[in-house]
Amino acid sequence: MKILTVTGYKGGVAKSTTAVHLATYFSDIGKTVLVDGDPNRTSVGWANRGTLPFTVADERQAMKVISGADYVVIDTPARPNSDDLKELAKGCDLLVLPTAPDVLSLQPMLETAKDLGSANYRALLVIVPPYPNREGEVMLHDLLSGGVPVFKAMIRRTTGFPKAALAGIPIRDLNDSRAKIAWADYQALGDEIMELWQ
Repeated sequence: MKILTVTGYKGGVAKSTTAVHLATYFSDIGKTVLVDGDPNRTSVGWANRGTLPFTVADERQAMKVISGADYVVIDTPARPNSDDLKELAKGCDLLVLPTAPDVLSLQPMLETAKDLGSANYRALLVIVPPYPNREGEVMLHDLLSGGVPVFKAMIRRTTGFPKAALAGIPIRDLNDSRAKIAWADYQALGDEIMELWQ
């Protein structure tokens, strides 16, 4: 069983969106469970509005449903303190830290990386403005310069994610050509994670 935890030092950074779409990716490979540990229960709400290709469980029911799972994705509350972050990192195979490509996110991300030290984690750039905007590339360079491990895959901003959440489906199931591009971003991320786990 591989356990991946998605957490963030601030809200509004596509944490639950990332958890849902990584679980979608893994569900094509093996039995996948998404454990919703966020008090907002965003992932549970997403699942309740439609159909997701994996099991979503409230953290209080997690022990009952993760047995036999190949992949477990954990959606956590935003703003964990540094001790919680370290414990989250110890309890999983990879910690994913979504962050927006803006100056307000850079310093907290660098501080988070310092707190995590040598833990197995990667920053993920999300809500990246489309080309010709270069904020994503600039932030990627700044994080790498600061010694932060970062995924090469970036998740571009699109109106498809709120539509998918409202429909209770992954973005790949929206009937929209731009949604397919957004899904390709998460597929690239999933491929990168699988390579890390080889």
